[in-house]
Amino acid sequence: MSDIDTPRRPGPWDPRPEDVAAPAARRAGPPAANPAAALDKGQHPALAIGGTLLFFAFIWFVTQSWVMATALIFGLFVHEYGHVLAMNRLGMGPARIYIIPFLGGLAKGQRLPQSEWHGVLVSLAGPAFGLLAAIPFFALYFALGGAGWLLGAAVIGALNLVNLAPAPPLDGSKAIGPVLARIHPWVERAAMIVMGALVVYWGVTTGRFILAIFLAIALLGHLRRGAWRPEGRDLTVREAGFSVGLYLVTAIACAATGLAALLPLAEGSVPVAMQIAGGYLGFHR
Repeated sequence: MSDIDTPRRPGPWDPRPEDVAAPAARRAGPPAANPAAALDKGQHPALAIGGTLLFFAFIWFVTQSWVMATALIFGLFVHEYGHVLAMNRLGMGPARIYIIPFLGGLAKGQRLPQSEWHGVLVSLAGPAFGLLAAIPFFALYFALGGAGWLLGAAVIGALNLVNLAPAPPLDGSKAIGPVLARIHPWVERAAMIVMGALVVYWGVTTGRFILAIFLAIALLGHLRRGAWRPEGRDLTVREAGFSVGLYLVTAIACAATGLAALLPLAEGSVPVAMQIAGGYLGFHR
């Protein structure tokens, strides 16, 4: 899982500026003499390495497969690096990657996006670029054989597909949210609440309790915030159309990557491959 909420231009899920400006000013004290000193220097190497090893051990314990653990960790880094590349390209860098044990990663930029369109591009860059992580696992399967490599490629496709769920704080909510907000901020809010509740329910019913708790906390945090949109350039009609199109193309690419990895295990049968995928995601018992 990834998140690029901080820092960015605030949206309808965030506290109103007047609610946080005064307390922030009291905490901050006099303004810094050198603004560059406030730049995020990133996660301490010891924390990054320790968090990665801890996350790897946790995944291995749950899956009992070092290939799956490697695929998820590698896929996570490639996914977050996609966000970083987009942030740097769009003037938000230098961006940093943070590892959050048991949950995933976080890409943080130094500056706010200039527009909601830039925010959409950054959000979709992670899942789109993250699919490249599946290439080595496909290559190892063709070179060495073994179903484990295919499952590694499939889980990378699933990782990026789940991140496209339009539920806060996943990438899909930041890609589709601004489009819905063009209709009305409350349309976005209602959609995110419904999708967030469904994703939490999915996490609970499939045994992904840590993820479900994290998403539930995020959803409750959003419920406590007001529905408003800040000043600044929102999506244009053209950009909204492109946002929906890019979102759908990315989602199809993620699903296709997962199915392509499962087809050899299903002896070429698409329905069987979809059944295997559904079983892994908890939709079939």
